[in-house]
Amino acid sequence: MRLHLRSFLMLLTVLLASCESKTQTSGPTPKAEKEAPAKSATKTMPMITLKGIPAEADPAVPGLTAHKALVRQLRKALSQKVNYKPRTHHFNKDGSPTYVNRLILETSPYLLQHAHNPVNWYPWGKDAFLRAKALDRPVFMSVGYSTCHWCHVMERESFEDVEIARYINENFIAIKVDREERPDIDDIYMNAVHILHGRGGWPMTVVMTPNQQPFFGGTYFPARDGDRGTRKGFLTILKALSSRYATDKGGVVSQAKQITGRLKQYAKPRGAGGLPSAEAIQKAAENFTRRFDSVWGGFGKRPKFPRPVTLDFLLHYHRRTQDPQALHMVTLTLEKMAAGGMHDQIGGGFHRYAVDGRWLVPHFEKMLYDNAQLTMTYLGAWQLTKKPQFAAVARTTLDYVLREMTSPAGGFYSATDADSPTPTGHREEGWYFTWTPSEIESIIGAEGLAVLRRVYGVTDQGNFEGRNIFYLPRPLFQSARMLGTTVTALSKRLKAYHSKLYAARAKRPPPILDDKVLTAWNGLMIAALARASHVLNEPKYQRAAERAATFILESMRDADGRLLRTWRQGQAKLRAYLDDYAFFVAALIELYEASGHPHWFKAAIELQAIQDKFYRDKAGGYFTTASDHEVLLTRDKPSYDGAEPAGNSYAAMNLLRLYSFTSKVTYRRQADRVFRAFAMNLKRGGTSQPAMLSALDMRLDTPLQVVIVSPHAERNSPLDRALANTYLPNRALARLSTAELVAQEEAMPLLVGKVAMNGQSTAYVCEEGTCEKPTTDPKVLAQQLAPKTPLFGDRTPPPLSTVRRRP
Repeated sequence: MRLHLRSFLMLLTVLLASCESKTQTSGPTPKAEKEAPAKSATKTMPMITLKGIPAEADPAVPGLTAHKALVRQLRKALSQKVNYKPRTHHFNKDGSPTYVNRLILETSPYLLQHAHNPVNWYPWGKDAFLRAKALDRPVFMSVGYSTCHWCHVMERESFEDVEIARYINENFIAIKVDREERPDIDDIYMNAVHILHGRGGWPMTVVMTPNQQPFFGGTYFPARDGDRGTRKGFLTILKALSSRYATDKGGVVSQAKQITGRLKQYAKPRGAGGLPSAEAIQKAAENFTRRFDSVWGGFGKRPKFPRPVTLDFLLHYHRRTQDPQALHMVTLTLEKMAAGGMHDQIGGGFHRYAVDGRWLVPHFEKMLYDNAQLTMTYLGAWQLTKKPQFAAVARTTLDYVLREMTSPAGGFYSATDADSPTPTGHREEGWYFTWTPSEIESIIGAEGLAVLRRVYGVTDQGNFEGRNIFYLPRPLFQSARMLGTTVTALSKRLKAYHSKLYAARAKRPPPILDDKVLTAWNGLMIAALARASHVLNEPKYQRAAERAATFILESMRDADGRLLRTWRQGQAKLRAYLDDYAFFVAALIELYEASGHPHWFKAAIELQAIQDKFYRDKAGGYFTTASDHEVLLTRDKPSYDGAEPAGNSYAAMNLLRLYSFTSKVTYRRQADRVFRAFAMNLKRGGTSQPAMLSALDMRLDTPLQVVIVSPHAERNSPLDRALANTYLPNRALARLSTAELVAQEEAMPLLVGKVAMNGQSTAYVCEEGTCEKPTTDPKVLAQQLAPKTPLFGDRTPPPLSTVRRRP
């Protein structure tokens, strides 16, 4: 008898705990990759490939007959690893890992973490599906990333378990995917998990037919019945799935086709609408207000994710409406986050999210994209409020990235793990970042411990598994008063304590570093560094941004000049996705605004043209994957602005900024097609697309075109400071010497006719080519930069403070 899909899934109900909750989907996507040789400024490691090994060859793993030639090549690949420590519980007497599977040939740190599981893992590719078809077996796919705590748990419990591995090897074809390298695959099958369960997360578990059509999905599964309080464990579920595929293949295929049909329907372009109005922005602001936590900041209860795109949207809204509640929601959230344990009080930077509602207990992984976006948000909040704390947080975050997340080649690493080794050799979440009173006293003495008890809430019992996460239970001025000192004196003492504690912490075994370089995430960080270099007047940030951008342009492009997605140890590979182009083009624009060097702007124009050629949908918007990408189940246009913005949101903003610089109407028309492609959702005023709504705000505004001309290459004139102190998201900025301006004005009409008057730095503020009177006075410039176009024209919207918040 055939079971309907939901009936079957009810039999397989388990705890769907995930490494990270994904409350909204970003839609399906498609492709594999056509690799091309990458230019590299660094030493290239030899790329080992399986020469003459058939797809049906097996490594030496439980339940399978080893193919001797494959085993030799995999062992050879292992022997060529440098500074490599196999991650497994299974070792031979000589200390070598017992098992080596095909993932040893990969560069992804996440895939290499699984290269010594007893599972016969394949990377995503045609070999796996050819094998599945030949054996008529279902495909078991596990998707995760290297810093995911629950991915590690499932690896230890299930993928390192010989009995479970044997069952997988004998009854499935197993595929491992790094979601950060292959967001196209992740998006498609995450949508399938959402269809099945209404939510998803990582590790993601999917079972599909040999034709890539999913019929089962979930997240983390405990290994056996009864583990972690669950009725059915992973092994029982695998046996049920394999049995059903063997006895009711027709029913399985039918259900897989139904799910695939829904995925394709999901990916179909919606009917284009007209350009959304300001009402869409107002509705979204009201919806965010309803979800705002007025005590602890953030939105919703718990867990609390920073989601900077929401805060940036509210900053846009405040600038155009002067609504104080919009600014209050941002500043309270930023203050509470900075005071909480989610903020690394000793080392700088932010952890991924807080598991509680008050930002105290973090999930301890650190992601490059979070820290890049939060830097931009803190910079914007500082420009609007001039609160020194916000500028300080931006500085310590960037300094952390330069100190700990920068590769010798110039690019930025992706992430660090939540788990870290303890002195006993076990891996525990957060151990590296937490403290006991005795540890603190041994480093800074009893007097220092007494100060930190007051300042950082240190207690004998701790606030996290018997240890202490540092946080600020009260403002620093209150702690200073309680300690009988001044804020200045206390800050000086804390700085000295931080230095000693950081040095001691650095001697601990650190969390695993994911040292791959992703173009998209590097684009976000380059943009943050470039903007910070101007706003904070810090040249080292510009130098770091330029070095990273140069690295990507020279080492992460193929022979045709197209971007590649990922780089590690001298190898760049995988054709780039939309977010790689969109985020990096945004970075190049920011670099031009910070430096005035025309080659950054030229590169932005060139890459935008490539994006338009290979990713644009004639109906409006951009696909995740290029037109010559591997054909997968669907080809999606991403729209959800979550932990990372959607590529379409950044693309729309880039097009508008390029239009403001060049006055080429084709850029604005293309941006309009993006807005119209997503008009139906935007007009509903939902909270799923705040970054695109920020871009829409720029479209409905009259962006300012600001040119500062100096007689010489001066980057820190009083006019520059006035500009740096102003929150001006909807803009085109050019800060140039007279010689630089003359060299560029032919390619950029915005610059024509601008001169340094009377040998002084001179500012020109224009709208659509119509300019204010040029000025050499920073006070006059500040007045000219003030918002001129209210979001609603003559109409005053209801203040957000009157919006009723949800209980």
